[in-house]
Amino acid sequence: MPNIGIVKTVCALLDEMHPDPAGPHKRLIAYVKDRPGHDRRYSIDAGKIHRELGWQPAETFETGIRKTVRWYLDNRAWVDGVVSGEYRRWVDVQYG
Repeated sequence: MPNIGIVKTVCALLDEMHPDPAGPHKRLIAYVKDRPGHDRRYSIDAGKIHRELGWQPAETFETGIRKTVRWYLDNRAWVDGVVSGEYRRWVDVQYG
């Protein structure tokens, strides 16, 4: 899936789970000039690990991204601590 597809998926989930009165979240997407070597998409092939170890993911992209967006919405205090830089103080105290 192209990166923009992931962004649009997150926007659609936010519209569903946390609507913004100002309008759809995709209105916040800002296109910028690509940097050299920019990856347009990331692709994971789990075929080898499945063949050799029998492992397969417990989540699909769709179920996993939904759970991830829900986690961030349910853990606003954690998000706020990251956005504010508060986590840096914790790191300094723990690892100073």
